[in-house]
Amino acid sequence: MQAQMLAPAAALVAWSLVMLFWLAGTRLPALAKSGAMKNAKPGGRGQDLDGVLPDKLQWISHNYNHLMEQPTIFYASVIIIAMSGAAAGDVTAAWIYVGLRVIHSLWQSLVNVVPVRLLIFLASTVALVYLAYRAVMLTVFANPGVVA
Repeated sequence: MQAQMLAPAAALVAWSLVMLFWLAGTRLPALAKSGAMKNAKPGGRGQDLDGVLPDKLQWISHNYNHLMEQPTIFYASVIIIAMSGAAAGDVTAAWIYVGLRVIHSLWQSLVNVVPVRLLIFLASTVALVYLAYRAVMLTVFANPGVVA
């Protein structure tokens, strides 16, 4: 069950790289076209391009940033659960989380209607809360005399 529990994390890593390549493939040509790189301040960050590049291009960047934030809790929870003994429900919850994060990415990058995006985010967060709960239950309340 260990590999099955880690598979959703691997899939989310791959999805994050897809978003990174999408970001680079849209942002770099837009920067070249706009000439914004000529006036870039030292130490500038992607968020500095809000208002410089079209909003729709920045949506992809915003989503990529989101994939570097909350999913860190997901990765830690998945690893803890995999090491402690995953159950089928844990694997299902992890895949639900990943599926909803992919939907969230596509929605934010292509449509970006915030109330819908919030609902997708909240649904994924419910799956994450379950995974965090399972990680705590499997570790804090583990019986040290039982070998898994």
